[in-house]
Amino acid sequence: MAARPSELIMSMSDPIADMLTRIRNGQTRGKVTIVMPASKKKQAIAELLKAEGYIADAAVNATGVHPQLELKLKYYRGRPVIEYLKRVSRPGLRIYRGKDELPQVWGGLGIAIVSTSQGLMTDRAARQAGHGGEILAFVA
Repeated sequence: MAARPSELIMSMSDPIADMLTRIRNGQTRGKVTIVMPASKKKQAIAELLKAEGYIADAAVNATGVHPQLELKLKYYRGRPVIEYLKRVSRPGLRIYRGKDELPQVWGGLGIAIVSTSQGLMTDRAARQAGHGGEILAFVA
């Protein structure tokens, strides 16, 4: 007996990498909005990107069976605002750094998204708060 599409649920080993890839692919194609499965961590990353000015808006659409995260991408003079987006820590190789070892992205022009005990924050905010943590991604 074949499964109906609504019954198919794919497991994903790295949902954050999937999110970053969807953003990269959406910007390459010139999309205004992109949609992906929602999670609390993805929402936190989207809020960080919005606060830092890398995306225009982020909203969760919970009308269906599974909540969806919708991101409105941002462009300047026809070019994507996000020029560099890289996953750093991954399920196969976690990268942790102390507060004094947090990296600067593009000499401080970009941000590193850090997962700390106080939640997700930028490398600047983590340094200022005196927290280290897992380096999730670089954005510039």
